[in-house]
Amino acid sequence: MAPRLALIDAQPVLEAALAKAEEIGQPMNVAVVDDGGHLIAFARQDGAILGSIDIAIRKARTAALLKMTTAQLGEAAAPGAPLYGIEVTNGGLVIFGGGIPLVRGREVVGAIGVSAGSVEQDTEVAEAGVAALPKRGHR
Repeated sequence: MAPRLALIDAQPVLEAALAKAEEIGQPMNVAVVDDGGHLIAFARQDGAILGSIDIAIRKARTAALLKMTTAQLGEAAAPGAPLYGIEVTNGGLVIFGGGIPLVRGREVVGAIGVSAGSVEQDTEVAEAGVAALPKRGHR
């Protein structure tokens, strides 16, 4: 059976991302999903852009379903690239940075999605969350 991401695993990911957002002074929306793209944990910091709630969740879902960062997908989905147009599939995917898979061993167990800052800020905050993923699952 594939390793699963539990709430106890998602919480430190969420907390580390929120702490990084505080550190850089940019309120964020942060979503953590399981390997099927289902929401496990979410937080909207005070002042984060409301329209970015959906974007954060979709970034996480995109990264989990396609097992790649949303930035990598953006490159593959550029005009003339092999996945051009993919963003309109699966109920809407996101093809710019801020979504990163959560990997334990060699398995994608979930993903984090961050939105409300610049793409660079979103990615920096997401990377902080990824770094906080517990190495062993709690199941």
